[in-house]
Order: sequence, then C-alpha cells, then structure tokens
Amino acid sequence: MRSGSPGNSVVVLLSGGLDSTTLLSIFKTRGYTIFPISFEYGQTHSRELKSVEDLCSYYGLKGKRVKVEIPESTSSLTGNAEIMARSLEEVGSGIPNTFVPSRNAIFLALAASYAFSIGADRIAIGVNSVDYSGYPDCRPEFISRMEETVNLALGKHNAIRIEAPLQYLSKGEIISVGKTNNAPYELTWSCYRGDQVSCGKCDSCLLRLRGFMDAGLQDPLEYREFPDFYLEWIKRG
Repeated sequence: MRSGSPGNSVVVLLSGGLDSTTLLSIFKTRGYTIFPISFEYGQTHSRELKSVEDLCSYYGLKGKRVKVEIPESTSSLTGNAEIMARSLEEVGSGIPNTFVPSRNAIFLALAASYAFSIGADRIAIGVNSVDYSGYPDCRPEFISRMEETVNLALGKHNAIRIEAPLQYLSKGEIISVGKTNNAPYELTWSCYRGDQVSCGKCDSCLLRLRGFMDAGLQDPLEYREFPDFYLEWIKRG
C-alpha cells in the first residue's frame, strides 16, 4: 500500500539513541510525514527498543519494527564477546569490537524496500563521521554509494534519497540541534551494555556524555558511574 506523499514523507531509521532521536526531531520540525523503522537483530542492548516505543508514543507515530537475523559475528553487540573498554581519547581510533559487519547496509536496504512500498521518496539515517566509534558504515562515501545501490535495485525512475543531516556535526552540535527542537533526550538510550542503567564506560556512553558537556547541558539519564572528565566538568559548575 503506497501511503506516503512524495516530497513530504520520510522513513527514519530510529534506534532509540541520541542521534536518531535528533534526526526524528529535525524532520518533525520540518513538517514531514514520518515513518519510523527500527530493527531487532539480537543486540545485547535491546533496551533501546523500549526507547523506540517511548519516542513513537511521544511523537504520536506508528513505528515499524523489523526482526533481522544477522549471521554470527565477532561483534560484542550480537555475541558473547566482552565490550571493548577504551578511553575517550581512543574512541574513533580504529574499528571497535562493537562493530556489526554490514549492519547499516542491511538496515538501509530494508528501509528502502519499506519506503518504496509506502511511497516515501527519502530515508533518513543518523550516522555521523565526526564524533563516532570508528564504524566504516558511518562514512559519507558509504552513504553515497548505498544510495546509488538501492536506486539501482529499485529502478532509477523510483529514486530514493538517503539523507544524513548529522554527518558532519560534532556530538555537542547534534545535542544542541535536538534541544532547539525539544527532542526528549530523557526517553533515549545509548549504552551498549544490556542493563537498565547506563554504564558510563562504553564508547557510546563516553561520546554521549562528552556531547552533553560540549553542549553545556547535563545528561538527563541515570548512570552507574560517570567518567572523570564529566565529573570534573560538573564540579566546575
């Protein structure tokens, strides 16, 4: 059923995290009809899917969840490996063991199929190549080539754009954009560990906390412990 309006509808990849929530707030502010899509792929941090539900409820959206069985890999997000512990300075300096091979390629291909079926002519993904963990499928060249690939698969006359408006923003800038749009960051989830409280140690927690610090805002989420750089910033007031 083709229910979208070309030029005014977008499929948003919504993980429940900081970046995808900011992305959602951007297209909501622009007045787009939004079709959120999320993925259950055996991730250890499936707590993020609860945030997806909360965000869809907050914005009055009907989300689509797709269950994907990704082949067994060495990723600590889908297997039994321990999540790599790195300092903030080390984050982004190489591919961490939280990388799930081809994850974004799989997600974008499925999102393109969904977009085509509902008549949406664009997909939005919250990838970032400034403050990120070093995943190769977050790079601009990947997004560009993936857009070409899905259009070849669907036919040029059914062109679908893949938009990544956060691509060149720092985490602090992303948070500032979201706050301007009243993004409900208290409903989000970023931690890679499968607990009910954020760990404050994984790459995602470190980048998130530094982003809030750079934006001059305190993170509304509860943490098991804060990294030293964030504690020092809070003490300075």
